[in-house]
Amino acid sequence: MFDTLSDRLAATFKNLRGKGRLSEADIDATAREIRIALLEADVALPVVRSFIKQIKERATGAEVSQALNPAQQVIKIVNEELIGILGGETRRLRFAKTAPTVIMLAGLQGAGKTTLAGKLGLWLKSQGHSPLLVACDLQRPNAVNQLSVVADRAGVAFYGPQPGNGVGDPVQVAKDSIEHARTKLYDVVIVDTAGRLGIDQELMQQAADIRDAVSPDEILFVVDAMIGQDAVNTAEAFRDGVGFDGVVLSKLDGDARGGAALSIAHVTGKQIMFASNGEKLDDFDAFHPDRMASRILGMGDMLSLIEKAQQTFDEDEAAKMASKLASKKGQEFTLDDFLAQMEQVRKMGSISKLLGMLPGMAQMKEQINNIDEKDVDRTAAIIKSMTPGERQDPTIINGSRRARIAKGSGVEVSAVKGLVERFFEARKMMSRMAQGGGLPGMPGMPGMGGGPGRQKKQAKQAKGKRKSGNPMKRKAEEQAAAERRDQAQQGGAFGLPAPGQTPKDFELPDEFKKFMS
Repeated sequence: MFDTLSDRLAATFKNLRGKGRLSEADIDATAREIRIALLEADVALPVVRSFIKQIKERATGAEVSQALNPAQQVIKIVNEELIGILGGETRRLRFAKTAPTVIMLAGLQGAGKTTLAGKLGLWLKSQGHSPLLVACDLQRPNAVNQLSVVADRAGVAFYGPQPGNGVGDPVQVAKDSIEHARTKLYDVVIVDTAGRLGIDQELMQQAADIRDAVSPDEILFVVDAMIGQDAVNTAEAFRDGVGFDGVVLSKLDGDARGGAALSIAHVTGKQIMFASNGEKLDDFDAFHPDRMASRILGMGDMLSLIEKAQQTFDEDEAAKMASKLASKKGQEFTLDDFLAQMEQVRKMGSISKLLGMLPGMAQMKEQINNIDEKDVDRTAAIIKSMTPGERQDPTIINGSRRARIAKGSGVEVSAVKGLVERFFEARKMMSRMAQGGGLPGMPGMPGMGGGPGRQKKQAKQAKGKRKSGNPMKRKAEEQAAAERRDQAQQGGAFGLPAPGQTPKDFELPDEFKKFMS
């Protein structure tokens, strides 16, 4: 959703790099480009004006003029101001001192309240709570049935005594749900209310009546991040008519301009608390302004990636895998282990989304979006078509075995051969990293190059090398060395583009795409 904004800001900052001192004209030009980028992203005009004013005031001050690297200082200022627009600090849910905690969802019809009730229920369940979903949307056809299905998929309790479809009193249902929660010992009640296609008096009155009946600890305004500037108008109407404590952004995985949704926190003074970025029930998480600002500026989101890994991976199992990789050339690491690790990564979510959280991957968005997620399923099918002996020792896989495995998994024989070869290469590389050797081809960097012994050996070899005394031969050697340096600058590790290379001309090798997926 924020790709266009990210691209425009990245291009703006690129023009600043390499300048030892920023003039007033440079700052004005940068502010103008940032203003255009924000307006194109559909950020509300008052927010843009305030944002640009703050940046210009800080950029013309001492913190930039006296900095060793003014360009980086401007990027830092933009990052901090962007975090301010998004709400500043992360806002957590307030829980009642005496259970149950009541959370009321409000918003327009089609914003995704019912699905989000299931997502919030699943998220709270993972936090150790026992939530109850309450169907108070008795207007929309099949809304009660939809919430029942969503609750069942999320594995949480459901309360819907009225059939809905225009039948029943939502205020009475909300009242009764609190007593039901106390009786059944549910500690969180999530009330799903009715919406309308637009703001009207009937909608506001019903929401206000439910609010007065259950006295919610949190009222969350659910807003569709794709509806543009109307998101701000709707948020202001709900704030004045019913009131709300926090905002939930839905449909952040869309491709519409989402700047208006990011303006809500600044315009209403209420922070964004949660974000939904997919159709699956687990595509939902707490909203962290600093992490979202980091993503928009193309700096990745390593903290969220680490949190996903901690939630998915078992520590004992991970330690066991590490010990296998640390064995002699990693030979104890088998295809069974490889399959288990691959399935664990799959549980973390889409491969392309995970890669998008890595710093520096913003310049490779097209390549990441073109990764075929089904390659993981094909790889799993190939491994599962092998016998236990073949998975333990892939070296025994000969031509006839490859043909049998290919037939069993529905792929070409070359695919089986390629998988086994990639497995051996990956095992060798991971074993070297586990033993402290780092990645091949990147010496001298901690954890990314050869170990101390290797570095000493390379230094010794370099020291022993002497230039030729023949002027013609020495000139030829210098030209060859210059050519090697140019080739090295044309690409980084794993064939990724070097910092100065144009990313749109870059294409991941097929083998690397398949291995990463």
